[in-house]
Amino acid sequence: MKYKVFGCKVNKYYTDEWLNSPYLKDKLGVFVASCVVTDKAKKKWLKFVKQELQILKENEKIYISWCWAFEKWAENKEFFEIYDELKEFKNQIEILWESPQNFSNISPFDKGRLGGIVKLPKLALTTKKFLVIQGWCDSFCSFCLTVIKRWKHFYRSLEDIVDEITEFEMQGWKEVVLTWINLWAWWSENTNDYKNSKFDELLKYILEKTEIPRIRISSLWPEFVNEKVLKIFENKRIYPHFHLSIQSWSSNILASMRRHYNGEYMKELLKKILNIKREDWVNISIWSDLIVWFPWETESDFIQTYDLVKNFNITKLHCFPFSNHTFGESVPASFYSNQIDEKTKKDRVDRLNSIWEEVRNNFITSQKWKTLNVLIESIKDWNFKWWSENYIECNSDNFEVISWIIKKNEIIVWKLK
Repeated sequence: MKYKVFGCKVNKYYTDEWLNSPYLKDKLGVFVASCVVTDKAKKKWLKFVKQELQILKENEKIYISWCWAFEKWAENKEFFEIYDELKEFKNQIEILWESPQNFSNISPFDKGRLGGIVKLPKLALTTKKFLVIQGWCDSFCSFCLTVIKRWKHFYRSLEDIVDEITEFEMQGWKEVVLTWINLWAWWSENTNDYKNSKFDELLKYILEKTEIPRIRISSLWPEFVNEKVLKIFENKRIYPHFHLSIQSWSSNILASMRRHYNGEYMKELLKKILNIKREDWVNISIWSDLIVWFPWETESDFIQTYDLVKNFNITKLHCFPFSNHTFGESVPASFYSNQIDEKTKKDRVDRLNSIWEEVRNNFITSQKWKTLNVLIESIKDWNFKWWSENYIECNSDNFEVISWIIKKNEIIVWKLK
C-alpha cells in the first residue's frame, strides 16, 4: 500500500503499525497520517488527499489516521463536517483510529498500564526504529490543538518497551528513537506532574537489558529534564543530542502559553546540558522548537529568544509561526488580543533563521577532523546519507571515510572535512 506521513515521529510509528496490521493487509490504496499542528500542516495533507483522489482506482480507498482522523482515541465523527470539501468522496475515504489495537474495547491508557500496547511490526519504514513509549497529553498549552484530538496521558511498561527494542535489535537494526507525545512524563501520573517522572529509570533499564548501540531521545519538555537524566546522557550509547520544546525564552510569553517553566530555568538547564562530559567526548548538539509571533510578543520578548539561540549553541530550529487555527477548530490563543502583523512575523523568522544558521555553521566547523560514528541510512549511486551521533548530516561531499566497506544500516567511523 502506498503511504504518506505528515507531522511528527509518532505518526511514523503508527504508520508502521497500520501497514503491518491484518486490517490493511489485503486492502489497496493510500494510507495517510494526518497532522493538525498548524493550519499550514492541515492544508498540506488535505492537498495531498485531494490529489490522490483524482488518480484513485475503482477498487482503492484512502485511509486517513492520526490527529484529524480521531478524537479521544475514537473515530472523529465530525471529520466530513470540518472538511466538507471531502464529503462528496465519503465512499472513497475511510477514517481510522490511532492504532489497529484501538479496535478492541481496551483503551490505550489501560494498555499502556498493562503493557502490550502494540504488536511488533515486520516492516521497517526506515533504518531507525521509532518507538512510542508514552502517548497523549493532559497539558493544555494555549497554542496547542493536538491535545484536543487526543486523550489522557498513558505510558508503556518497562518490559513491553524492552521487548520491542530487543526484537528490532535481533533483526539486525542499530538505532532506536524513543518518541512521545510527552515521553519524559513516562511513569508520571499526568503530563503536568513533571517532578515525579521516572524516565531516568527507564533509560537505565534499556541500557542494562539491551545492547542496541544507538539510543536517541526525541523531543523533550524542558521541565522534566533533571540531574538524574543529565547524568545518563554521559553514556556513549545515548545520542549526544537534545531536542527541546522550548517555544520561547521570554517568561511573559511562556506564562501566556501556559508552560511550566520560565526563561531563567531555561538558561540554567542549557548551561548544564552544555557542561555534560560524555564517555566518548563527543560534543552535544541542541535543537529547539520555537514559536515566534505569539500574541503579545514584544520586540524585547523576541530578543530574549534570539539571544537564547545565539548564546546557547542552538544548532537547529524548528521555528513555527503561531497558528491561530482559522481552518477547522481553534485554540485558546486564537482569541488573544494583540495578534502579530504579517510584516513583523516575516522579519522575526528571518532573523532567527539567520542566527541559527550561523550558530550551526560554527558548530560544524568546530567538529572538523574529529572522529565520529555514523549510521548509514541510504546509499544510491555512490551518494550517501547519514547522521553523526551528535546530529550532523553527512554525505559523500563532506566526510572522509576511515572504514571503506560501506552498506546500509552499518555504523562506520568518519571524519568531517
